[in-house]
Amino acid sequence: MANQDQITFFDIPSKDNRTWTLNPWKTRFALNYKSLPYTTSWLDYPDIAPTLSPHVPPAGPVPSMNAYTIPAIRFPDGTYVMDSKKIALALEERYPSPQYRSLHLDSPVLAKLEPIMDGLLGKVVGIFVPGVAKKVLGPKSAPYFIRTREEALGMSIDELERTQGGVQVYTEKIAEELREVTALLKESEGPFFEAGKVTYADFVWAGFLIFMRYADEEGFEKLLEATGDREAHESLLEAVKPWSRDDI
Repeated sequence: MANQDQITFFDIPSKDNRTWTLNPWKTRFALNYKSLPYTTSWLDYPDIAPTLSPHVPPAGPVPSMNAYTIPAIRFPDGTYVMDSKKIALALEERYPSPQYRSLHLDSPVLAKLEPIMDGLLGKVVGIFVPGVAKKVLGPKSAPYFIRTREEALGMSIDELERTQGGVQVYTEKIAEELREVTALLKESEGPFFEAGKVTYADFVWAGFLIFMRYADEEGFEKLLEATGDREAHESLLEAVKPWSRDDI
């Protein structure tokens, strides 16, 4: 049973109960960075809506796969918050600096990075959806994930992978976005976007890289090569390791 004095963090498990997807990584990084005590409640996809619907309004039409999403957290006072950005804002409000480390949500880098991410994610659907369905999720989540994504996309996972997947996505479809992120990283001496200052932007991009490494382990090297400076991105991943614990 979760300690009621701690935050409860709702996450989606991989086959081996690890954090794998982008948005939960943002929240887990934030919790770890601010040194907040929390416990993880793992929710398979079919359990997300039944668990969260009594506590938060839907973020999309009901029923739909966007109505109730992960990450979500429950604060010790019983308040639930869903959506990684809303969670980050709530953490900053409830656990402000200087007592707790700031996520620096007002970072100019974050303001530049988020629009890049919006354009990039839609272009890698053909890679991460099949990868997650076939390699990442366990037997309870995978069928739900496959059914809802096939309904939303209007094609089978195999057809999606065949027509929109492949490592050429990195070199042809998202090379521009990857190099834009590289340029942001190289505006400072690193390893973070703002040199030695850690911001939420670092967790957003590191979360994406970890997510893609899970979904496309075989092609991840191509992604790094397509950035134009793999060392800058590998240095960021190494630098955020102190806050990447996901076995809590």
